[in-house]
Amino acid sequence: MRNQQWLLDSRPEAEAQVGHFKLVTTDTPALKDGQVLVRHHYMSLDPYMRGRMNESKSYAVPQPLGEVMIGGTAGEVVESKHPKFAVGDKVVGMGGWQQYSVVDANVMGALRKVDATHIPLSHYLGAVGMPGVTAWYGLLKICQPKAGETVCVTAASGAVGSAVGALAKARGCRVVGIAGGKDKCDYVVNELGFDACIDYKEHTDGKALNAALKAAAPNGIDCYFENVGGWILDVVLARMNAFGRIAVCGMIAGYDGKPLPLAAPALILMSRLKIEGFIVSEHMEVWPEALKELGGLIATGKFKPRETVAQGIEAAPEAFLGLLKGKNFGKQVVKLV
Repeated sequence: MRNQQWLLDSRPEAEAQVGHFKLVTTDTPALKDGQVLVRHHYMSLDPYMRGRMNESKSYAVPQPLGEVMIGGTAGEVVESKHPKFAVGDKVVGMGGWQQYSVVDANVMGALRKVDATHIPLSHYLGAVGMPGVTAWYGLLKICQPKAGETVCVTAASGAVGSAVGALAKARGCRVVGIAGGKDKCDYVVNELGFDACIDYKEHTDGKALNAALKAAAPNGIDCYFENVGGWILDVVLARMNAFGRIAVCGMIAGYDGKPLPLAAPALILMSRLKIEGFIVSEHMEVWPEALKELGGLIATGKFKPRETVAQGIEAAPEAFLGLLKGKNFGKQVVKLV
């Protein structure tokens, strides 16, 4: 099969650009025993990919130059030399930025069969995929919210933030989101069922955001799910209750290499805060339980995830750079079929 692939061609010094990627066309190799050929229907675009483009120390190995960009994929088996996978099976894996992938199906977790009858295939890259499980782990294992507590989440309309809200509401919490723009905040409150959402594009400095957060969370914040970092983290730290818990999932404000100093780190001591960073791929044991709950919330209409869909493999770099600037609404995917 002819296969178009996006390679990482050079590393960004500061802001990532389309020119850092290169589109090539190859042929898929013949299958060996145990291998499966997958045609990707959807490709996932996620903020973590920006960190992988750098050479510097990060929580994951850098993306090698001249190789297919890393990324989650959902598609179907078109050829199989593995007894457990048949042509037509819907599968998710880490096929990367390309139209087809050859997968060694003997590798544990390399390919997972999914049922697309009740849940759209693309959702397995978002709400019932890595972003959803990220929300589940950070909220339930690190923040451990109790009914009646206040949970705050940044990037609230995104793939992870929206799932945090649904999971927290299911546990009887007050949920306050922070998002960029009126449309995103309206969706967060009206469709996702958050109790409040603060538009950081309207409240553009610490003082204004602090006042809005005080009004939205009058009893303070017990659990904070951090996706952004930077000045917003400073404001939230000042509103945290004693013995509050913070799950650090992302720091998108610093992904272009800008330093993110904390304005008042003494608040961590004064409020006796627990702050823990995590990487969801290190917690594979929770995936079945997390996916079961997330799937149930979607099936019962308690969680209505949104997607931004870019069309065609050519669109991937522009869509990815837009995601880093918050241009997407909900989970960003690329539709290939």
